[in-house]
Amino acid sequence: MWSYPGSILEQDESGVLVQAYFDRELVNLGLLELRRGDRFLERYYFDRWYNIFAVYSGKSGPPKGWYCNIARPAVLEAARLRADDLALDYIVLPDGRMQLLDEDEFRALMLEEGERLAARRALDSLRNMMYTRQAPFSMIES
Repeated sequence: MWSYPGSILEQDESGVLVQAYFDRELVNLGLLELRRGDRFLERYYFDRWYNIFAVYSGKSGPPKGWYCNIARPAVLEAARLRADDLALDYIVLPDGRMQLLDEDEFRALMLEEGERLAARRALDSLRNMMYTRQAPFSMIES
């Protein structure tokens, strides 16, 4: 479990947009490096099995890419937002490169078959959004 402060920028019936700043030292994820102070615009959905973090270099720097978590739909209770991460992570860079992380961890999770299927469909949906340049991936260089 990872908990950190953030500010809700937008909220509607489909989900919330949260702004947060990375609070750990350097984390190298292969294609994407996260550094203390990187700005995250995190979109959580109440009806989708993923969330999408737009990652920016520092407080006002250029976009570094998107970090997508396969997760159970988010739940907002009072001032706490919860999203149960299902291990699979999908990284997309502005130049179109992508990377899938933690497949072994996902396979090792004790999930019901319906949850496993929902998670795989969520990953397929994200990949389709990226390939067809749908938001938020519409700014990917061709």
